[in-house]
This record gives sequence, structure tokens and C-alpha cells, in this order.
Amino acid sequence: MQSTRTFTDKIFLILKGLGMGAANKVPGVSGGVVAFVAGFYEEFIYSLQKINRKAFKLIINGRFKSFYQYINGRFLGLLFFGMVVSYFSVSKILDYLIKHYELFVWSVFFGMIIGSIYYIYKDFEDWNYKTYLSLFIGIAIGLSISFLNPAKENDNLWFVFFCGIISVSGMTLPGFSGSFILILLGNYVLLLVDAVNALYDTISDILIGDFSFFKNSERIHMLKVLGVFTLGSITGLVTFSHLLSYILKHYKSITLSAIIGFIIGSLGVVWPWKKNIYQVNYNGSFILDSTGEKIIANYKRFLPEINEETFYAIAFIVLGICIVLALEIYGNKTRKNK
Repeated sequence: MQSTRTFTDKIFLILKGLGMGAANKVPGVSGGVVAFVAGFYEEFIYSLQKINRKAFKLIINGRFKSFYQYINGRFLGLLFFGMVVSYFSVSKILDYLIKHYELFVWSVFFGMIIGSIYYIYKDFEDWNYKTYLSLFIGIAIGLSISFLNPAKENDNLWFVFFCGIISVSGMTLPGFSGSFILILLGNYVLLLVDAVNALYDTISDILIGDFSFFKNSERIHMLKVLGVFTLGSITGLVTFSHLLSYILKHYKSITLSAIIGFIIGSLGVVWPWKKNIYQVNYNGSFILDSTGEKIIANYKRFLPEINEETFYAIAFIVLGICIVLALEIYGNKTRKNK
């Protein structure tokens, strides 16, 4: 898997990491779809699979260079660097755009999902009763998840660890949105808003030499929550990658058809025309997060009216499709030049 990468390749790999990180932050969008469409999904899965017993033996024996080469370290390092940067940059921009231009942002994502379905479907030729069955099961699971009601927030560290394992599915399973799974588990705001903000504030305090946060029990608790969530995510990432690499090796056609189904089913989550349903207390008042924003519980979907705004939304859907097609053209050119 390890290959010589040009400077341009490295930059584009970081940009792909930015794309995966941003997609993982948005409920309904899967970072795995970015990996799939950008053409590095299988390399991503097989590289993660290399984080195994042999890799840990190399670390224990002090053979760090061999470990780095064995796990395709340059590829994973650049990709994860892009993801980390995304959480403090691109995802923040997306938060702003969703707040102020929600319909148009969802329209772009909806178009990108449609483009992704076309991209994967057009090259898949092994259709038979098994792959069709796998496709329909994937669609059914994807759609059913999008209409589930969410649980309440739970900051128990064992449950947070479980959330980390489950939420990372969005990176390894195209069509499964890890952030939407966190909404269903009730911990989206806790783990992807409050905990991330606590880390951001802590880093800012350290940079200016302010260490008073050590006396802030709530900040320390949020950092513990984020640490446990990260540990769960790493555990899930490695575990899912081993499982998926085995399945891709032995049941590739069935797996790919199921992935197509998952992505089709995810259209229900990213449907642009929807109203937010917010979490409420027993007395009917809205539950707010640490920033004072109302917490989304789910969405009420509806058919759009024929007006100017709808035509703009359709234009953004077309834009989303074009983005995916442009990525495909770039990917084909890159493969031909190698």
C-alpha cells in the first residue's frame, strides 16, 4: 500500500481528510462516502487493518520506522491531519452555513449523495439475487435509521465509549452518518459541540498561559468525556476496519451492493426540505446546549412549494452532483498519470 506521493498528492490527501472530517460532523452525511467517491476507500480500510498485533510488536521493539511503513503511515497521517484540522475550521464554517443557509447546504449534500450513488452504481456489474437482496436490505436499514426517535443525553463514560465505537461507522461505512447516529443516541451536542468547544477553549487558555481550567470541574469532566469518546472512536475504527477488510476480501460484491443501499437510504436524512424538531423538557420548554442553541431531536420532512427558493435549492442539488462528477474526473486523471 505504501507508495511514493508527490507534494500535490499530499495536499489533495489532506484536502480529502478535510472533506471526511467535515462530512462526519454533519448529521446525515457520511465521511465514508467521501472516501468512496474520492477513490481511496479500500486503501483507507486496508491501512487501518494494519493496526494489529504485528504493528504493536514493532512499536514495543522500537522499530518505529518499520511500524510507520507497515501501517501506511504517510497516508493515514496526512488523512487524519486533515480530519483534525477540519474539526476546528471547515466544520465550523459548515456550522455557520447550516445555521444561516440550511436549505441550500442540505441541497448540496443531497446532490452529492445522488452523484455518489451514480458514481458507485455505474461501475458495479455483479448484479444477481444476492446483491439485489443486499441492496434492498441496505436501503431498508438506511431509511429506518433516518426515522428513529433519539434518546436523551447521557454522559456516563461507558456509554460515551460505546458512542465512540458506533459513531465512527460513518468513516468506515459509506451511507452511515456517525453524527446522525449520535443524535439518535442523544449525545451529538455533548460529544461534537460541547466537548469539542471545551477542548478548543482549553487549547486557547494554554496558548495564553492561563491554566485556571484545572480548577474548573465541568471543563475537566468534558475533557474526560472527549478523551473517552476519542478512545472509543479509535477502538471502533480499528475493529470495523478489520471486519470490513475481511468482508471486502471474501464478499466484495455483496458488501458494495449493501453500501449502495446504505447511501440510497441516507437520502432520507439529507432531504433538503425539512423542519427541525427540537428536544423539550417535561414542561414543554426547549433544551439548550452550552452555547444557548436549541438541541435538534429529529426532522419533519415535507414536499417543497414551487417558488424561487425551491429553484435555487434545485440548482444547489445540481451543484452537488457536479462536485462529485468533478472528483470522479480528477480521480480518473490521477490514476492514468500513475
